[in-house]
Amino acid sequence: MSVLSRAFHAERIKLSTLRSLWVPPLLAVLLTAGATTAVGAALGRADHSITDDPGVGVFYGLNFGQAALVAFGVLLIGQEFNTRMIDVSLAAVPRPGRLYGAKLALGALIGLGAGAAGTAGAYTGYAATVPADWRGPAFARAATAGVLYPAFLVVFCLGVTALLGNLTAAMGLLTPTVFLLSPLLAGVPGLREVFQFLPDRAGQYALRYVDDPQLAYGHWTGLAIMAFWTALAAYGGLRAMRRRAK
Repeated sequence: MSVLSRAFHAERIKLSTLRSLWVPPLLAVLLTAGATTAVGAALGRADHSITDDPGVGVFYGLNFGQAALVAFGVLLIGQEFNTRMIDVSLAAVPRPGRLYGAKLALGALIGLGAGAAGTAGAYTGYAATVPADWRGPAFARAATAGVLYPAFLVVFCLGVTALLGNLTAAMGLLTPTVFLLSPLLAGVPGLREVFQFLPDRAGQYALRYVDDPQLAYGHWTGLAIMAFWTALAAYGGLRAMRRRAK
């Protein structure tokens, strides 16, 4: 195997042997599908906010599932920073780009798997509780975004964690930003114009079916904005890893 393949294999072994790493993706799928099904069953015929725009109802559970995705992205590299095992990993794989690339690849693949399973489960649960029409380009685009959004989020969080070089700092920054500051401030007049370009806000807009005239971009552009933030975070993490290896 090539050096990169061996590095990826080593990261896969870490994932399979550390419960703290494989539990969050599974939890993300369960929360994404389970919360959507529960809310659809309880409120689907009464709450028009989750039926007028099916994307709101289908991906309601993702609001909870992304908590586990953020934790996974941070833990995938953050644990090694906090235990100093990152230096051992860099000694085993002297080129930091290969080690970091293996972590990014693993995070992206697990994110895609969680996105595919969570999206399938959410659509299945929602369809079983709320009558909806799943045809048309909006369905195809939202389903695609539902698969890609978790992968982008995991890689983004991994990159930010590598950039900060500290698990606690990354969790302390990303958790309130994604779950508190971003959704709250995005609805404040005067701040919406800025916060609509944050990665989670832009990425989640791609999950919606209905256009929002108050946003300055379209659904696919929202996903592209999140992809840009993800690439930026990944590059920043790479630069930080290279500095650490010197």
